Amino acid sequence: MYEKLNDIRQKCLSCNKCRLAETRTNIVFDDGLPNPKMMLIGEAPGFYEDKEGKPFVGKAGQLLDKIFASVGLSREKDVYICNTVKCRPPENRNPLPDEKEACWEYLQAQIDIIHPKIILLCGNVAVQSILGNVGGITKIRGKWFDGGEIVHGAKLMPIFHPSYLLRNDTREKGGPKWLMWQDIQEIKRYFDKL
Repeated sequence: MYEKLNDIRQKCLSCNKCRLAETRTNIVFDDGLPNPKMMLIGEAPGFYEDKEGKPFVGKAGQLLDKIFASVGLSREKDVYICNTVKCRPPENRNPLPDEKEACWEYLQAQIDIIHPKIILLCGNVAVQSILGNVGGITKIRGKWFDGGEIVHGAKLMPIFHPSYLLRNDTREKGGPKWLMWQDIQEIKRYFDKL
């Protein structure tokens, strides 16, 4: 598994299939444990991710780690983390359709190699990349979707991106952070059954 992932990473390092390659500092390929139980797919690298070459290392990543830790999970032992695209879009804009398409082979290879049982789709871009236009994240977050052949039948759950939670800091019942707490508990229950 590690060797196959490294082969894809090496291919990605020399990728110039879209304009994002022109402005990247580093490719942001993956982090966490290559674990067939759970994969998290984020949207795109940000400033800190581009700088360090790892996904979710800025404030949003620190919050993601706290969310996992709240139910006894961690990227080091439980979750494989990647993004829909491997290079940072300028000004942290959403990746464009042709950029997602150019990077699709790398994401598909990661899914094929890891063969996860659970895939967390972190934010709208990740949801649209895998599930298509099934609705906005606020309507579909916390619901399980059955993955098709593209994800080898994995169970998919859309979740709020931690950057959204940082911008919506209320902990009131029904608020984004409260909803995320419900979602991570449901994810942990399913994870523990595997």
